Amino acid sequence: MNPYEDTWLFVLGLIFAFTSAYGIGANDFANSFSSSVSSQSITLFHAAIIGLFTEFLGAILLGSGTVTTIRGDIIDLKNFDGHPQLLMLGMVCALFGASAWVIFATSRGWPVSTTHSIVGAIVGIGMVSFGPASIEWKKGIGRMAISWFLSPIAAGLVAATIYTTTKYLVLTRSNSFERGLAAIPIYFGITTLINTFYILYNGFPDLNGLSTGVIWGVTIAFSILVSLFCLFFVVPWMQRKLEYCEDLAWYHVFVIMFLPRKRRMETLSLGASPRESYGHNAETGLIAPGEAGEKSDIFEAFKGVIFNGVQKEMNFLTDEDLQKIHELAIRYDNNTEYMYNILQVITACMASFAHGSNDVANASGPLSTVYYIWSTAGVDIGNVTPVPLWILAIGGIAIDIGLFTYGYKVMRSLGNQLTYHSPSRGFSIELGSCLTVLTCSKIGAPISTTQCVTGATAAVGLCNNNIGSLNWKLIGWCFFSWMLTVPCSALITVCIFVPMKVGIFKF
Repeated sequence: MNPYEDTWLFVLGLIFAFTSAYGIGANDFANSFSSSVSSQSITLFHAAIIGLFTEFLGAILLGSGTVTTIRGDIIDLKNFDGHPQLLMLGMVCALFGASAWVIFATSRGWPVSTTHSIVGAIVGIGMVSFGPASIEWKKGIGRMAISWFLSPIAAGLVAATIYTTTKYLVLTRSNSFERGLAAIPIYFGITTLINTFYILYNGFPDLNGLSTGVIWGVTIAFSILVSLFCLFFVVPWMQRKLEYCEDLAWYHVFVIMFLPRKRRMETLSLGASPRESYGHNAETGLIAPGEAGEKSDIFEAFKGVIFNGVQKEMNFLTDEDLQKIHELAIRYDNNTEYMYNILQVITACMASFAHGSNDVANASGPLSTVYYIWSTAGVDIGNVTPVPLWILAIGGIAIDIGLFTYGYKVMRSLGNQLTYHSPSRGFSIELGSCLTVLTCSKIGAPISTTQCVTGATAAVGLCNNNIGSLNWKLIGWCFFSWMLTVPCSALITVCIFVPMKVGIFKF
C-alpha cells in the first residue's frame, strides 16, 4: 500500500464517522439536558442552542485523550503491522456498524451506550481478523468493563450526596428559602471551580507548562470571584424576584444593586411550575415569542423542517403508572426550587461539555486511524500520533447536528418518564454525572455517559425514600439495551466487513 491510496475508503470513513457522531449527538443529548428540560428549567430549543456550543468545545478542548484510547487500546495493532489496508477497512466498517446500531436505537427512543457500540464494533473486527488473541482483553476491554460498572455507581453516589446535602440543609427546613439564598453562592463557586480546573488542566496545550499549583490558584481565585458576584448580584436579584415578587428580567441581575423597585408580579403558588408562570408553552416546550406577523408559506415550511427537532413536547406522562411515580416524589417549596434553575442550566452546560470531550472519541478514534493509514500507508503501533484538530471538529459538528435534529427521541425516555425531576434534583444529577465523566475523560477511560446519567438519576430518585418513585421497568430496559449493544454492533460490523475483506481486498 502507498500513501494516499484507497482514497474511496478514506472518503467512506469520513462519511461513516460523521454519521456515527450524528448518532452520538442524537442519542446522548438527553444525557446532558434531560433533567433541565424535564424540570422546565430550560426549554428544549434553548437546550439545543446551548448544546451546539458546549458539545463542540468539549470535543475540541478535551477530546484527544479518549480518542487515543478508542484508537488502540481495544485491539492489538501489532497484528495489523504489514496489513494497513485491513485495519483501515476494519475501522471504516466499525464506524458503519456502530452508527447503524445507535441511529436505529435512537429511532426507537432507546438510551444505548454509544461507547459500547464502537467498542463492540472494533472487537468484532479483531475477532474475525486474528481471533480472540488480538483483543486487548485486560488493558482495553477489562479496564473499560470495570469503568462501565463503576461509573453509574460512582455518579450515583456523588449525585445522591449532593442532593441529600441539599435536601437536609436547605429543602426540608422551614426557612428553606433563606437557606437557599445563602447556599447559592457556594454552589456557584463549587461548580465554577470544577469546570475551570478541568478546562485549564487538560484543555489548552499552551498551558501544559503551568504547574498544578498555579492552575489550582487561578481556578480558586476565579471561583471566589464568581461566588462574590453571586452574593452581591444574583442573590439580591433572586430575593427581589421571588420573595418580593418584582417584575425582573434576567439581565437585571447585572444592575440589581442600582435598580429601583419595580412593580410586583403575580406571586407563584406553592407547587406550581415557575416556567409555566413565566410563559411556558406546554404544547411546544418553547417560550412564546409573541406574534410577529404573517410569514410566507415557504418560510414557515422551511422553519418547520429546521426546527422540527426542538419543538417537541418533553414533559407529558404516557400512562397512569408514570403519574403514580411522580405522585410518590417529595415536593418542596416552589421558590426554593426555582433558585436552582440557573444552577441546573450551568451544570447541564458542564455535563454537555463533558459529553463532548468523552464521546467524540467514539467517532473520531477510528477516523484518526483511517486517516493515519491513508496518509502514511503504515500502522500507528505505538498509538502516540496526535489526533488532528479537524477530525475532532468534524465529530463536534456532527454531534451538534444530531442533538439539534433528533435529540428529542431519547430525551423523552431519560426525562420525566424515568422519575420526577425538579431543579434541585436535576442539578444534583447533572453535577454528579459530569464529575464522573470529566474525571474519566482526563485519565483516558471511555466510559458511558448514558450509564453515568442513569445511575445518577436512579440514585437521586431513591432519595425520595420510596422505591416506587422510580420507573424500574424503564431502568431495566436501559440495562438490557446496554447488554444488546456490544453484540448487535459487532454483528452489524462483521456482516459488512467480511464480504468486503474477502471480495475486494482478497484477505
